[in-house]
Amino acid sequence: MINKSQITGLILAGGRGSRMGGVDKGLQNFQGIPLAMHALLRLGPQVGEIMINANRNLSAYESLGAPVWPDASADFAGPLAGFAAGLERCETEYLVTVPCDSPLFPPDMVERLAAALQEAGADIAMVATREDGVTRTQPVFCLLKTALLGSLLAFLDSGQRKIDIWTASHACVEVVFEDAHAFAGANTLTELQQLQS
Repeated sequence: MINKSQITGLILAGGRGSRMGGVDKGLQNFQGIPLAMHALLRLGPQVGEIMINANRNLSAYESLGAPVWPDASADFAGPLAGFAAGLERCETEYLVTVPCDSPLFPPDMVERLAAALQEAGADIAMVATREDGVTRTQPVFCLLKTALLGSLLAFLDSGQRKIDIWTASHACVEVVFEDAHAFAGANTLTELQQLQS
């Protein structure tokens, strides 16, 4: 079994928040505390180390009590740039990523991803959810081997940004979680209010 001490958690809070009017999503309140803090509290017990990827308001994120690392480039290059920032600083064999705007992910998520990754002999284990009979991958909920850093940097250097194109180039196992709502994210203020209800 992969021990949680071998896994570093990364909270992805580096986006523009454009669908939320440009606000910093991770700092929006949910049930009285910032979304990113919910992610920290939920992910912390599942991993050995934890850090945050953010590109704005760094001191506000640092005040949450975890190291904060911005993307290497200042152009908001998307989740893969966050993955790269995390992988470059990860001192464990595995990195698991979660977005800052999904505060309800399961407390056994990392354990299930790690078990599937090991069983399949895969490089990446990714959450998938089933809704109305349709299975959808949730690639920002992802456990990956730190050894993939070189491949990811080469992919980003070639100008590519699409997460599923990069993950498809590696041995990837999907782990289906039946409760799709647990992975619901707040991309807009309306969606944030819906999560609260």
